[in-house]
Amino acid sequence: MPAVLDIAHDLRLVRLDAPPAEALSWYQDPDTLWMVDGRREPYTPERLARMYAWLSARGELWFIEARDRIPGDETGGWRAVGDVTLCPDDLPIVIGEKDLRARHVGRRVVGALCERARALGWHEARVGEIYDWNVASQRCFSAAGFEPYERTDRGTRWRRNL
Repeated sequence: MPAVLDIAHDLRLVRLDAPPAEALSWYQDPDTLWMVDGRREPYTPERLARMYAWLSARGELWFIEARDRIPGDETGGWRAVGDVTLCPDDLPIVIGEKDLRARHVGRRVVGALCERARALGWHEARVGEIYDWNVASQRCFSAAGFEPYERTDRGTRWRRNL
């Protein structure tokens, strides 16, 4: 498994031994938690570590990094802005930096991971559940070629043929 998946000059996925320091703040924001978990209870450092351990055991856990635009500098300036996990039955993604939402970061990450899944021999990518109120995620996955296929108690499961 590669250590880095380059998506574009300004976006990449990175495998890290430990979560970036920014990660805890993503999971303490009530609005983000409502979209991701369907509740607003902030994560503790211990809960975040358990979640990342669980995701790592189920699939490929990646941290999303965006490059800060510094004129004339194309070598550095990367910062963690979210996380995503490629699992056989799910593709959970969080764009932790609100100013990067609705800028197609999620769609580009999902598209890159669909290519990764195809390279691994998968025939389908799935999302376990997108809540009915999470319209932004519905738009993101729809734009990446996913379609809803099954109702859940609070949302819908999505999939895309690869």
